[in-house]
Amino acid sequence: MNPQEQELQYPWDQTLPEAGHALAVADGVRWIRMPLPFALDHINLWLLRDRIDGRDGWTVVDCGIDRGEVRDTWEAVFAQSLDGLPVLRVIVTHMHPDHVGLAHWLCQRWQAPLWMSMTDYAVARQWAGSSVVDSTQEGSGPGGEGAARHFARHGLVDPEAQDMIRQRHDYYTRLVPDVPRRFHRLMHGQDVQIGGRPWRVIVGYGHAPEHVSLWCPTLGVLISGDMVLPRISTNVSVFDLEPEANPLPLYLDSLKAYDGLPADALVLPSHGRPFRGLHRRIAQQQAHHAERLAEVLAACVRPQSAYDLLPVLFHRKLDLHQLSFAMGESIAHLHALYFQGALTRTADADGIYRFRQA
Repeated sequence: MNPQEQELQYPWDQTLPEAGHALAVADGVRWIRMPLPFALDHINLWLLRDRIDGRDGWTVVDCGIDRGEVRDTWEAVFAQSLDGLPVLRVIVTHMHPDHVGLAHWLCQRWQAPLWMSMTDYAVARQWAGSSVVDSTQEGSGPGGEGAARHFARHGLVDPEAQDMIRQRHDYYTRLVPDVPRRFHRLMHGQDVQIGGRPWRVIVGYGHAPEHVSLWCPTLGVLISGDMVLPRISTNVSVFDLEPEANPLPLYLDSLKAYDGLPADALVLPSHGRPFRGLHRRIAQQQAHHAERLAEVLAACVRPQSAYDLLPVLFHRKLDLHQLSFAMGESIAHLHALYFQGALTRTADADGIYRFRQA
């Protein structure tokens, strides 16, 4: 446990749900975990006891990626952890594959509606298997020809890395082969009645286009999605779909929406363990990014590309999956300083953007 984690409280300590089983964390709230084939090897999903139109059952929050072992784990959950009741609704916090990947399967299997924010639903539909975008040309986030060109403009020109990024043109569609054709829109400030309790929608930006968190004042429980994580920093990246984006200030400003929540709120994150210490963790994140921005600004006393700054921002060896997101994060930090006027940007003769102190 790192020093910042020690400032948080973990009510279940090292206890985790067993595969295919659920662990109760509040009245009518159960925690399940699904595997991921990355360095970040799991996602937390949530079961909320519900009653809709006179039917008893469950609302599922987030889905996991579409892989055989995840479907098998879900089947075990259905058999062992739903008390013989159906899934009535599927809520997805945002459009990233580990959250929306199996929404189409869950919704079809249980004839349950999908609830999501408008923007994240639209992007998921665009990038999924039925996408109108030719992913071999434009890419879908961290992979494909568009991603390769985007990262090359920011200094990642190594031929082997470029080739590997191009080959990932189906990164999203492999994990999210489809998205339901209809959905129910979630909006900031909306109260969703789940099991007779109101869950307030809190929308955040920067990590995803329109990320949904859910706060239940009756239970004192926050389903934070990826906006607030206990151990790792939320990824905030600039990808080729929106190459001039400035997401880091959006993310940091979004965290202010949690200011009014009680200090003892139980936070249910998408990765890591449930914890208390919401405001302390947000303060840690604000300080973390302030430190990274200061380091980037200091490094830019000489012209630097996003690729040049990877050793400044990341002090570990990166695999390809991590490299793509690290590049996106590096660009995001450079853009935050560039758009506030602290850095200038030039496109050199080699076509690479380099940033320098203004």
